[in-house]
Amino acid sequence: MSAPLLLPLAAGDNRGLTIGLFLVVVAITLGITFWASRQNKTAADYYAGGRSFTGFQNGLAIGGDYMSAASFLGISGSIALYGYDGFLYSIGFLVAWLVALLLVAELLRNSGRYTMADQLAYRMRQTPVRSAAASSTIVVSIFYLLAQMVGAGSLVGLLLGVNDAAVKNLVIVGVGVLMIIYVTLGGMKGTTWVQIVKAVLLMIGTLLITILVLAQFHFNLSELLGAAAEKSGKGAAFLQPGQLYGKDLVGKFDFLSLGLALVLGTAGLPHILIRFYTTPTAHAARKSVLWAIGLIGAFYLMTLVLGFGAAALVDTGKGSQIASSSGNAASPLLAQAVGGGEGTLGGSVLLALISAVAFATILAVVAGLTLTSASSVAHDLYASVLKKGRASEKSELVVVRIAAFAIGAVAIALAIPAQRLNIAFLVALAFAVAASANLPALLFNLFWRRFNTLGATCSIYGGLVAAVLLVVFSPVTSGTPTSLMPNADFAWFPLRNPGLVSIPFGFLCGIVGTLLSRDPESERRYDELSVRSLTGAGAEKATSH
Repeated sequence: MSAPLLLPLAAGDNRGLTIGLFLVVVAITLGITFWASRQNKTAADYYAGGRSFTGFQNGLAIGGDYMSAASFLGISGSIALYGYDGFLYSIGFLVAWLVALLLVAELLRNSGRYTMADQLAYRMRQTPVRSAAASSTIVVSIFYLLAQMVGAGSLVGLLLGVNDAAVKNLVIVGVGVLMIIYVTLGGMKGTTWVQIVKAVLLMIGTLLITILVLAQFHFNLSELLGAAAEKSGKGAAFLQPGQLYGKDLVGKFDFLSLGLALVLGTAGLPHILIRFYTTPTAHAARKSVLWAIGLIGAFYLMTLVLGFGAAALVDTGKGSQIASSSGNAASPLLAQAVGGGEGTLGGSVLLALISAVAFATILAVVAGLTLTSASSVAHDLYASVLKKGRASEKSELVVVRIAAFAIGAVAIALAIPAQRLNIAFLVALAFAVAASANLPALLFNLFWRRFNTLGATCSIYGGLVAAVLLVVFSPVTSGTPTSLMPNADFAWFPLRNPGLVSIPFGFLCGIVGTLLSRDPESERRYDELSVRSLTGAGAEKATSH
């Protein structure tokens, strides 16, 4: 990363220790990536890690992919600032896995090959469906990337004790460059091992801080919640709904919209869906989701302690570091507090440890997201749409690396102005777009014989356009001091999350598009897809017509 810039700033206050741990994390992950680059011989190696990961390994990697900076930094920050309302993120992210397990994981592993579009294209016309799926994948991935890169800027700014916009911008550029290196060299195999290492580090670090926080309150959760409520200045109201979304009708609808997006979004997230292709069998895919649910469930229970612990032990008032970072600095500052406080060796060590883990989290997730969107560009747009399935593996792998550069550049450019937003909130927007555009098409394709190409494209584009437009014309973009454009006001849509409107609209578009046309070939191939999705027979050739 930008070591020459950071080292002079890191002098004193034990910050050299922090920078050293950072550099160790970066060196380890780069070493894994270079090792994996030597193992990539074919497209299957690059896109799906050679389908060589066990259920447990893939479960760890899914956990590493899913427990992002939004979870570790954003959720704990939301709980620290808004109490009960912030914990909705933890509940939603966890419950969402039941939808993924019951409806998507095994069937998708059996009926696809490398990307989400493979499953749709098996019984649909290739060009329109792959183009739509690739567009959706890129948009969802960029929304998610923004959150991780904003988290990187907040984290390093906190560690260096600077609030300088130029330094944070350089950090975002540095993270973007690293993620491009991971993807272009390591592919899925390198990315998966980085995510496994990161998941282990994150669970150990989070467990350590959780134990230290609970020890401060005699391992009495009730005592912790009481202290958090009192220190927040809001009393019992801190432990009840209404701090973030308000208790008026708009607030209640916004709360419902967020919950709907979180619960349905996971099963439509492209970077999670492609993880199911890295296992050798459908049984291993299902097992990996069970492992992931266990790890993720334990992690989100611990975010409850981290968030309320920060509210109880660290200043969260107006003008504090936590408030000025939209909550993103809560976990690192809590680690410093339970380690002994600012300026102590224990506090500095824990701050450095947790920050290095959080940075590893960001690196792992941005690599997975960039790989997903670049794979969709190369496999769906280039190989299947432009080259009509006649592209060589070598040329496809060249395109995927070029796409990684382009997507990384776009993410860097968009992340810089998005730094004033909470990263858990940014991820919730990605979930809303995924649930609106991808989930309806995937479910209809698996369970509705009549579903056809027009229905699929209408569903994806309808949900995608509705979600993005509603975000553009919402308070997220303009009309409030924390908006992306605080000096403008064109927010006619009152909700901060579009899911309540855009998700039903995506399903409706799929139904209308399907009923407006008839495709006997698609209906005929539904039986083949059903057999394939239930048995896995011939999944390797799932994209050939």
